[in-house]
Amino acid sequence: MRVVLINGSPHKNGNTALALQTVADALQERGIETETIQVGNRMIRGCMACGACSKTGRCAFEKDDFHALCEKVYTADGLIIGSPVYYAGVAGTMKAFLDKLFYASAGRMRHKVGAAVAVLRRSGGMSTFDELNHYFLISEMVVAPSSYWNIIHGAKPGEAAQDAEGLDTLRVLAANMAWLLQMKEQTAKTLPPPPAMDRARTNFIR
Repeated sequence: MRVVLINGSPHKNGNTALALQTVADALQERGIETETIQVGNRMIRGCMACGACSKTGRCAFEKDDFHALCEKVYTADGLIIGSPVYYAGVAGTMKAFLDKLFYASAGRMRHKVGAAVAVLRRSGGMSTFDELNHYFLISEMVVAPSSYWNIIHGAKPGEAAQDAEGLDTLRVLAANMAWLLQMKEQTAKTLPPPPAMDRARTNFIR
């Protein structure tokens, strides 16, 4: 089993990286393979709402290396997305990546196990954590729980290591995620997932 961790920070060795590595280490201790990908330092333009990816499964404006990152996520069993908090929300480049990753997924995220981590200096963690979870819930993913919300504090690089409760929260998250992945694997033949359902698409006009 394999979990991909997405680092939405522009800083390779900042507190977001520290938080994700804490989860990765705990997953590996439980026999789960992990791979961390940094997207926060990439040039990713926002979604243009052209709709091309709904037909091709690929963003028409991004190059092959971007699609290769997406394929790593689509073929993984689980996904953890970590973002620093900017103006009480997800970092811009991270949001651009997630918009494209999920919009082009065409059901490929369904029933994967997911979790979000917000990293911040002082405030805005809950709104960012909530925003990250929106991607999972609309995609019918299974969201791994923890003993508290997955938020960890730190300003200067490495300061998150002093947030003992935040680190414990991430370790509990990893334990629960590993359990969910193992449970899915062991019940794959005896308890198949429900089939996907077509849904009505309405708005407030019609």
